[in-house]
Amino acid sequence: MSVTGSGNRGKLILAFLAVYLVWGSTYLAIRFGVESWPPFMMSGLRFMVAGLLLLAWSKYRGEPLPKAGEWLNSLLVGALLITVGNGIVSYAERSVASAVAALGVAVVPLFTLVFSQIWGHRNTRLEWLGILLGLGGILLLNLGHNLRADPLGGALLLLAACGWAFGSVWSKHLQLPKGTMGMAAQMFMGGAASMTVSVVLGERLEAMPTLKSWLAILYLTTFGSLVAFSAYLYLWHRVRPAAATSYAYVNPAVAMVLGIWLANERMGLNEWLALAVIVGAVVLIGFPRREITI
Repeated sequence: MSVTGSGNRGKLILAFLAVYLVWGSTYLAIRFGVESWPPFMMSGLRFMVAGLLLLAWSKYRGEPLPKAGEWLNSLLVGALLITVGNGIVSYAERSVASAVAALGVAVVPLFTLVFSQIWGHRNTRLEWLGILLGLGGILLLNLGHNLRADPLGGALLLLAACGWAFGSVWSKHLQLPKGTMGMAAQMFMGGAASMTVSVVLGERLEAMPTLKSWLAILYLTTFGSLVAFSAYLYLWHRVRPAAATSYAYVNPAVAMVLGIWLANERMGLNEWLALAVIVGAVVLIGFPRREITI
């Protein structure tokens, strides 16, 4: 691992811990949140609030506001990452176990490799083997009792993973604001896109959210959005894609442990086999490019 300076090394370690552990816990928080909050409304609210807070902080530090073109690009990327990636996962978790949702999204690195080819990346044989192995894991996951009873949930999770992967790859080829202002713009614009979808779908609160759901959205806004999402954007523009998406090794295991422990979720043999196969596939595609560069 090659990193310039101890300060950068420390930031990278903290960022990796955030996307590994915090993001793994957000799947259960989302499940608790959608017990009271409509999914796209919840996704839009948490990211708009987080984006506004980070935007105010960035402006206070003297960072310039994004230009018109940068706002548009932030909307495009934010909509893919937040509205498609996060909003659809939130929607799926109304009927899919949080651990299964995390496992479905774990295929993001596989789709990242596929979409990277649009901009000239050529996959190695080992990477193609990892992609095929990952597809086998997806098949196993859909044969499990969780998604067999809800095939739409499985399709939605794959759509969310595709949106997240494409948005991540595309962001490297668009003019986006620099520094924390860029993170703020993507969060705010993605949250606004999610709120727009919420309005179009006619989402509304049926009753006052429970304390558990309020705590869930507070946790998602602070730790899931401000901390972990910012950490992911920080990593994406500083390390190789295989390293930035390596959270997929850890998130499903964290989500499974928390889902079984705190929400009495049940995982069948197919889900456990899918976990082993998908994580193995992600490790396989990351193996040739483990080094981290600034």
